[in-house]
Amino acid sequence: MTAITKEEIAAMPVEFKLNGRDVVGYSSETIIQTAKRHGVDIPHLCYKEGLRPDGNCRACMVALKGERFLAPSCCRRPAPGMEVVTDNARALASQKMVLELLLSDMPERRYTLVSELDYWTRKLGVGKPRFKPRHQPGPDLSHYAMAVDLDSCIQCTRCVRACREEQVNDVIGYA
Repeated sequence: MTAITKEEIAAMPVEFKLNGRDVVGYSSETIIQTAKRHGVDIPHLCYKEGLRPDGNCRACMVALKGERFLAPSCCRRPAPGMEVVTDNARALASQKMVLELLLSDMPERRYTLVSELDYWTRKLGVGKPRFKPRHQPGPDLSHYAMAVDLDSCIQCTRCVRACREEQVNDVIGYA
């Protein structure tokens, strides 16, 4: 009898339905990764290939048949027989609401008009936000190597995770 290695487990195929289509994912990948391989776009802001998924932004919410709550596709792994829907009314309403709320907090500056948030709001047809923005402090320019503008931050933690996991220096974080 031989033991199964982690690599063999990660390579195990998982058959499930994605928007009514039979697809094959792998036990090592998340729903958003499988969807991308099969040509299905799911909005995402905190998810970045190569970084540990956190599910902070909630833009990638999808419906799972038989489950009461939506699930973040960047954190959830497919299971055999699972039925995932990325584009039904409930999932789209959630995705659009998240994008609209984030958009309402974005400053109207030239350098923020070509961002991932703008890409997804255009793609999903999210219009001008109904919500008033909250007041944020001005940029923190106190250090020569780094500028922090919390008015443009959506708290996705990608910068924190990249600093910690790729640069391995852990010099930034959330208080």
